Amino acid sequence: MNTGSDDRGGVVVAIDEAGEMKTGEERAERGLGSRAPRFVRSRRVLHLSWQVGVFVIGLAVVAAGIVMLPLPGPGWVVIFGGMAIWATEFVWAQLVLRWTKRKVTEAAQRALDPRVRRRNIALTVIGLVTIGVLVGIYLWKFGLVMPWKIENQ
Repeated sequence: MNTGSDDRGGVVVAIDEAGEMKTGEERAERGLGSRAPRFVRSRRVLHLSWQVGVFVIGLAVVAAGIVMLPLPGPGWVVIFGGMAIWATEFVWAQLVLRWTKRKVTEAAQRALDPRVRRRNIALTVIGLVTIGVLVGIYLWKFGLVMPWKIENQ
């Protein structure tokens, strides 16, 4: 698919395989299904092996993301990357990604609402003050004792 701008006010368009121009919104709502090359889709055994390969690669990426959740690394980003790999072939993954994108967009819009931002800042300040008071009470009562300096009694 080739992209470029037309002479209608700089709107970015794409030219699909049929030679038709599509805007960004039309491309975002393209149909569900396999994105495999046409010659792969036309041969059943080749298409099935293509799907198995895509599934295995996506599974490896998702598994790496799951491992990164408790370990250092961008776990959720890698998991969604694996889902995007699966979405090139499987309708269920395309639907999950569309739902996720919609929810993330809605959450971002809610987070930009000034009332929600003020509430979140107030809750953060209250939480930090509470933690500070609790740490202060603990230090006042027990003092600062490092674990490596504890003596056996």
